[in-house]
Amino acid sequence: MRPFMLLVLATSLVAGMANAQEERPLRIRLNADIRSLDPGVNRDANTDALQSHLFEGLVAFKEDATVGPLLAKSIDVSEDGKTYSFVLRDDLRFSNGEPVSSDDVLFSWKRYTDPATGWRCLSEVDGRGAVKVTGVVAKDARTVEFTLAKPSALFLGTLARPDCGGTGVFHRSSLGPDGKWLAPVTTAPFKLGEWRRGQFIDLIRNDKYSALPGTPDGLAGNKSTSLQKLRFTIIPDESTAKAALLSGDIDINFDIQNADLAGYKANKAIILDSASVMNINDILIQTKDPLLSDVRVRQALQLSLDLPVLVDQVSEGTARPNSSPISPASGYHQKIQSERPKRDLSTARKLLADAGYRGQPIKMITNKRYQNMFDQAVIVQAMAKEAGINIDLDVLEWGTQQDRYLSGSYQLMSHGFSARLDPSLSFEMFSGDKAEQPRKVWDNGEAQKLLAQSMEIAEPAKRQAIFDKLEAMFRAEVPMIVLYSEVRTSAVRANISGYKSWAMGQPRAWGVSINR
Repeated sequence: MRPFMLLVLATSLVAGMANAQEERPLRIRLNADIRSLDPGVNRDANTDALQSHLFEGLVAFKEDATVGPLLAKSIDVSEDGKTYSFVLRDDLRFSNGEPVSSDDVLFSWKRYTDPATGWRCLSEVDGRGAVKVTGVVAKDARTVEFTLAKPSALFLGTLARPDCGGTGVFHRSSLGPDGKWLAPVTTAPFKLGEWRRGQFIDLIRNDKYSALPGTPDGLAGNKSTSLQKLRFTIIPDESTAKAALLSGDIDINFDIQNADLAGYKANKAIILDSASVMNINDILIQTKDPLLSDVRVRQALQLSLDLPVLVDQVSEGTARPNSSPISPASGYHQKIQSERPKRDLSTARKLLADAGYRGQPIKMITNKRYQNMFDQAVIVQAMAKEAGINIDLDVLEWGTQQDRYLSGSYQLMSHGFSARLDPSLSFEMFSGDKAEQPRKVWDNGEAQKLLAQSMEIAEPAKRQAIFDKLEAMFRAEVPMIVLYSEVRTSAVRANISGYKSWAMGQPRAWGVSINR
């Protein structure tokens, strides 16, 4: 063979190897297959995580869980708070190369709000929830105007919600001639490659993507990617996923079990990255109970707890105490929210004596489906005993505990609330009229009025003032005891750069690269 032919062959082999390396996907583990590619329809947490790589809406949640523009370059709100004008960015194109216009926003909105679509968030914008959109019009090719029946601080957050599909804007070709969903044609940094059900979903880089300036910021910001391909690999079993990560068959397991932390830490090929998420773990208190209706008993229970020790044991050292319904990951978690009661057994005993408590048994419901709920119940029981509070544990099946929660049929309950992305919703999840909603734990008319105001006032400083008032009232009355917000830890191969966990607990592949 001639020398120049050998050179050509060698060059071709090198180029082929380089191309093969470039095409190697970033592989992120999912514990179950997604349910749909139709945004905000037939969804779950895994579906939301994947769809955040495919869909972009007018706005999105930023790193601190506040809302910022995404497809919109500006948002103007009328003085009465009822009209929102969104001006689209000039450089937007769908993955098929077509430009994005206000008419595309209207087309997408019309489908979302058609009851036949089954959009999860329809009830959140048609007046059944906190928001009622009364009109949407295109003022020009780049301006869309939404009109609300009344001011709402939750409107932008509702548009941004991942479980609403981020109210993502899509091209008409995403639908078939019969109006049924086919596949996403959108503006995001990735587009659909192949979905092999039960095995993987491949996304490929969208070369038509137009990035915001600056850096990544939650689900907003600059979401540029150097990746040619992204693969969500479906591995239901945790031990199998761990083995796949250690062997290099996947790159990221974004929500590992605390029990696996030590093993991962000992492996130099793995990097751990943690972030506080927006949920809270708590002890619910039935304030209508004859014994627990006395606030002094509730305060004594709070003061009997050594929160740093409790949280360290339950979370295996991953989390920090949080006594506020507002998660530390929220931009509204400020000075008063950061304070936490210190253990004070002498004051707790005095409060109990003043209340006439003589060691009567108090029953706390828990379960073993969620180990953290069981563990926190056991530790609360032991700590309360040191103050003279006699707690008996009643371990129920999870479904039975849920029924008891909904009916308000308990004295104490070891419990947890899933993430709420706005502080108004954080308070709303447990505040209300017990006669109408027995599951509510804080029945305070003044608090409900403040909460309603927080849902209408959009100015952050004014909202913060309301949340601070609610926080002070909540801590004085102790209708429940907040223990901590969980920490989600991702295990990542050491050759992966740029991956960060965050408050939503979902993986984000933009800004991530594979070091060869």
